Amino acid sequence: MSRVRLTRKTVLVVEDEGLIRANAVDMIRDLGFEVIEAVDADQAISLLERCDRVSVVFTDIQMPGSMDGLRLVAVIRDRWPPVALLVTSGQVTPSELPSGARFLAKPYGAEQLRSHLEALA
Repeated sequence: MSRVRLTRKTVLVVEDEGLIRANAVDMIRDLGFEVIEAVDADQAISLLERCDRVSVVFTDIQMPGSMDGLRLVAVIRDRWPPVALLVTSGQVTPSELPSGARFLAKPYGAEQLRSHLEALA
């Protein structure tokens, strides 16, 4: 399978709740980033395997599927070390994140999201 090449910095948004994902995608696009969407960790990993231009993964912690967002960021740090990590949750505050990862509590606004993405990208 061929790999996708994108020209702008690309953020992969991993969120199972459709309205929350759509809102995040809109905010991130308005900030000038290219956005790819995934509904769970398995889809996110599949996309990362095909797209070599993802610079940031923005993931929720609590998701259905084979792994949650914390396990996903651990896998990403292991397989794609240059990818920056931004983790979010409205219910869980992680005690540990991979080196360099940032946490953004829900609900978040566009300015908070911008600040974290600019620090990471």
